[in-house]
Amino acid sequence: MASRQTKYPTENGYINTSVQKGGIPGVSGCLEHATMIWTAIQRAKSDKLNLDVVWLDLANAYGSVPHEMIQLALSMCYVPEIIQVMLDNFFSGFRMRFSTIDYTTNWTNVEVGIAMGCTISPTLIVMTMEVILKAAEGSAGPANLGGGCSMPPLKAFMDDTTNIYSKD
Repeated sequence: MASRQTKYPTENGYINTSVQKGGIPGVSGCLEHATMIWTAIQRAKSDKLNLDVVWLDLANAYGSVPHEMIQLALSMCYVPEIIQVMLDNFFSGFRMRFSTIDYTTNWTNVEVGIAMGCTISPTLIVMTMEVILKAAEGSAGPANLGGGCSMPPLKAFMDDTTNIYSKD
């Protein structure tokens, strides 16, 4: 299932692999992204251009994704409803409680987080980040690096995202 859930949104263009380079088998480009960002910074510095670079790295990405966001991502990637329901049932079964020597809490539902080590988890992170990238895409234009050179503004590797913006 994890393989199919990676292949389907990628092959149908629901995950933009020119932006997202992580968590997708056969898609390399982390070094390419880093080189492009470094080149843009160096060019802006040498040509005295205004360039804003924003790095976003989710703290504890696997542990911080709300289950509702996962469902939104699955829907946006047109994952079949039967799979969406199955994953919703899987995540709604996450429960925890705490114990000390003197006290144990009641069981409580966990509404945030993806299971580490689960084979579908990297794909779920990528699809969830795609929701954020799609939202940023509309307000992020290409970075103008002068001399007719421009660069797409968004670069991502799993939950690590970079937005490059130039002020004309």
